[in-house]
Amino acid sequence: MRSVKLKEFSVSDGGSVNPAKHKDEIFDLYSISAYDTYKPEILPGAAIGSAKKVVQTNDVLISRIVPHIRRVWVVGPNNGRRQIASGEWIIYRGDSFDPNYLRHILMADHFHQQFMKTVSGIGGSLLRARPSEVEKVKIPLPPLLEQKRIASILNKADAIRRKRQAAIKLAEDFLHATFLDMFGDPVTNPKGWMVEPLGEHCEEMRYGSSVKCSAIKAENSLPVLRIPNVAKEKVNFEDIVYSSLPKQERTKLKLINGDLLFVRTNGNPDYIGRCAVYKNDTDMLYASYLIRVRLKKDKLLPEYVQACISSKSYRKIIIKEAKTTAGNYNINTQGLRGLKIPMASLWKQKKYLEINNIVEKQITKKYLGVEYSETLFNSLTQRAFRGEF
Repeated sequence: MRSVKLKEFSVSDGGSVNPAKHKDEIFDLYSISAYDTYKPEILPGAAIGSAKKVVQTNDVLISRIVPHIRRVWVVGPNNGRRQIASGEWIIYRGDSFDPNYLRHILMADHFHQQFMKTVSGIGGSLLRARPSEVEKVKIPLPPLLEQKRIASILNKADAIRRKRQAAIKLAEDFLHATFLDMFGDPVTNPKGWMVEPLGEHCEEMRYGSSVKCSAIKAENSLPVLRIPNVAKEKVNFEDIVYSSLPKQERTKLKLINGDLLFVRTNGNPDYIGRCAVYKNDTDMLYASYLIRVRLKKDKLLPEYVQACISSKSYRKIIIKEAKTTAGNYNINTQGLRGLKIPMASLWKQKKYLEINNIVEKQITKKYLGVEYSETLFNSLTQRAFRGEF
């Protein structure tokens, strides 16, 4: 099978536009944040903050920014509006590839391993893939008809995966609605709960470790959680790194079941103040950009606090207060201690926890199904890379 470098399809200068100069014009904006909806944002130029790249139908976009790497999008049909995209996308265009085939190839594990070698930066949201290096990566390129056949098979596997993901989203939405029904919005507090600072109910708040970590597990090292591990209101255990800390430091930073983890600093406002409950009995540590909060649990349960702080209204307050004069976002232990929490009755919190646990079990079952469909999809994609279809 023929292999080609991505440079063959790279669009280095496809033009740009400053929507602010066209305030009343409506654009289709392919933003990084809109990717999860699979639909571009439809916005007037006045609502778009900066210059954007001009794209066209069937262009293939791949995100180059951490933590949003492994996002690949095919530009959809033109609906009579100019199509534009964030500068964080790398654009590929051409007649010799099927857009859906290329999308699947760029999402595959084999490509991702090579793609990550092109990433550089100083950490956090400043890590980006270098387009000039990505151009050097080779991909398999069978004849166009064969590409379409492979893409059709992978599209079906991808559809199964997306249906399972949609089911998970419905379960999560149900849990959020249940919380609002039981307790009301934690900011407007329509049920009139007494409000107290989070710090009054904390046994401990502690910053994480800033020691060097490695992706390779060494003898006597422990796994370390970082910013990407706290997302979507959960702790995920993917992309774990390891660190060999002295025993005294390990004791201080070891997580226990029920700890709350907060993202304390990031250049991306979507991440600041994110929190999740650690539900695991494995010995783990946490990195310096995270804060561990250990509650007394006599009046507040961690799942309840997490749900309060993760609500949309509360997130807006945290992001606003966390913005620094330098344009970054940071929340420290003092800021966390001062967060106002509605003091709902403990029995009601426990009732919510029961519902939470039931829904979480259902979500876990669906996640297992997603993992199976992910494994199937990845297996099929690897076969496509090897030319085995």
